[in-house]
Formats: sequence, C-alpha cells, structure tokens
Amino acid sequence: MLSNKVRVALRILIILTLLFGFAVAGVYVGYNYVISQDKRFNALKTDIEEGKYDIKADTEGAVTVVIKNGDSTSDIADKLYEQGLITNKFLFSIISKLNGFDGAYVAGTHYLLKGFSYDELMFFLTLEPAAVTVTIPEGVTYYEIKQILHDAGLNFDDEEFDKCMNSPNLFVDYEFVSQIEIKEGRDFILAGYLYPDTYNFDVNASPESIIRKFLNNMQSKLYDEYYVRAERLGMTMDEVITLASIIQMETGKPADMMLVSAVFHNRMDYGDVLGSSATINYLIEMNGGRTTLLHSDEQMNIDSPYNTYTHQGLPPGPICMPGLDAISAALYPEPNCGYYYFCATGIDGGTAFATNYADHEANVDRYRENWIASDNAAAETSETTEPTETSGLVVVPDT
Repeated sequence: MLSNKVRVALRILIILTLLFGFAVAGVYVGYNYVISQDKRFNALKTDIEEGKYDIKADTEGAVTVVIKNGDSTSDIADKLYEQGLITNKFLFSIISKLNGFDGAYVAGTHYLLKGFSYDELMFFLTLEPAAVTVTIPEGVTYYEIKQILHDAGLNFDDEEFDKCMNSPNLFVDYEFVSQIEIKEGRDFILAGYLYPDTYNFDVNASPESIIRKFLNNMQSKLYDEYYVRAERLGMTMDEVITLASIIQMETGKPADMMLVSAVFHNRMDYGDVLGSSATINYLIEMNGGRTTLLHSDEQMNIDSPYNTYTHQGLPPGPICMPGLDAISAALYPEPNCGYYYFCATGIDGGTAFATNYADHEANVDRYRENWIASDNAAAETSETTEPTETSGLVVVPDT
C-alpha cells in the first residue's frame, strides 16, 4: 500500500499535470484563434464590400448602438448586453482583448443585427459610424441650418444646440471665437461661423461636436493674412464676418460682391447708415415672414439693432452664414470705387450700381416692375399670404 505522503504527492502531480494540460490546450486554442484572426476578418471585410451587410436604421432587426467618446470596452459590453446583442459581458471583454480591439472602437452610431457573432459585433464597431451627408448652402440662417440638419436625420436637441451657440466659452480654442465682442441684442453669438459646405455628420452627434465640425472648417478658411487685413481696415474679424453676411445676402454673384462691399465701406467711411435691405429681410424672416424686394414703411422701421436703416454701423452680429467669396469681398472691396448706391435688377440676381442719388433713382424706376413681378411670383409659390400691392411700399434695395 502507498503511504499517505505518496498518495498526496500523486494527487498533486495529477492536478499539476491537468493544469499544465489545460494551460497548453488554452495556449494552443488561443494561438490558433489569434493567427486565424486575419483570415476571419478579411472574409468579413470582403462580405461587407460585396454588400452582404448593408445595415441601416430601417433594416429589419437592426439595433442601434451609440458609442460615446471615452467609452471603455466594459462600457460597450454593457450597452451590447442591454440591447440583447451579447449574453456574456466578461467573454466579450476577453475576446476583445484577444482580437486586439480594445481602444479601437469608433465613437458614433452603429447599426448591428441580433445574431451577430462576437467577432462580427467587434468588427462592425471598429468601422466608421453611420453618417449622413449634408450640404449647407451659402447665405442660410442659423434656424435654416438646424432645419436642414434635422431633415437629414440628425437627432440633436434644439435647446441644447441653441445653448451651445450662445456659449463661446466652449470654443475659445478658436481664435476667431475668442475675439468675438458680444454686443447687446445679438441673436446667436456663433451665428455666421457655421461655414457653408458639405459635411458628414453622425446622426446622433452632439450639438457641440456638430458646431466644432463647422468651426474647424471656418478656421481653415480664415487665413492669417485675413486677420492682418482686418486690422488694417480697423475691423475685428467678427465685424468682417458680419459685413460678409450682409454682402452674401445682397448678391449671390461673386463678381458683384466686391462692388457691394465697396459701397458699404464708402458709407461706413462717411459715417452714413449702411441701409441694407438684407437686414430688413433678416428681421422679417426671423418673425416668420417672407423676404421680398419691396417693403412697407412698417417693415422699414422695425425697431431692432439689426435694422441698418435706423441704426448706425453694423448690426450686432452676422445675419447668415457667408461663404469665402463674401468674406474675401468684405476684406477686399473693389479699390477706388466711387459707387455709393446699388439696387437689384430683379433679373438673374443682377445688381445696378450708381455713384449719385439721381442715377440711383433712375435705376430704381428702371427695375421696379421687375421687383414687383419677382415678389408676386414668390408670393404665388409661398404658403404665406402677404399683400403684394405697391402702395405704401418703398425701395428696399439699399437706398
């Protein structure tokens, strides 16, 4: 018979042998799992490229998972478990480490399917998130931008967006934001700086991240020489953007922008009011009305610091989102230009310029019928039922 010491020793040896065997088997399985990783994920990538996994929000059985910046693998495992996509959070975390995916998951909105393997879930979460392409035209207002973004499918909260637009302290890392002088009566502090362009946005992007994407683009457009030029003109960059927004709304033709800019610079040099019809239309639009070429006496006398007929100098802030042509025109008006007046021709967005009031009045008489026709045509296609009679109307285009 074996002594107790021998039996104990044998048991220990058997246990150690089993543990060693399990360890070797584990290493072998893990090794084979890891070396087969490229093969597995290359096959999955090929399937995606061939369109076998075109998963969208409205795909039957699609589950939306939103990864936030800073989410750990454990946080992601919690979300997947809550959505019923995995049954074991610990196993997901272990496999994630084996696959080398820790820290590789991409923040944003992802669409996944129940029944996905852990490999598939992890691989899809490392791909670019679902995004929508949005084009912001030049000259749109902040309210119009919010509507465009919502129409494209973005799910941000309007109140939070408004709050961010009035919180320049969140964006002081941008030089042009840090230089904004907040004037009394300004509608939205960052209005004018959501640069019009084509963007890709995550459908669940936060207001702050959306605004930052706009500001990043604006920062790339404001060259160093622009700041130098603004200083030479005795203007802040915010005043330049404000003037550019008015120019943008006065004409969509780059060739006319420098001339329109020259008129406004001439008026500012002489200490006259800007007298821009664009600011009147801005106020009308903000009150839910329809922009027109002809305005009533009441509209011309709206009590607002944005009314450049009744208030001296530039309005408190930009009235729209200007493009690069308008910004450049604000900084570089047509040199040696004697124009002091201009009005719309009502034909293809054209503009007629004049050096004196008599010639300006002649242009007004020449094009008035075009304005009336244009306003009437716009009224017919608009849901708003505003009067289009000419009695009591005055010339808006920059008298």
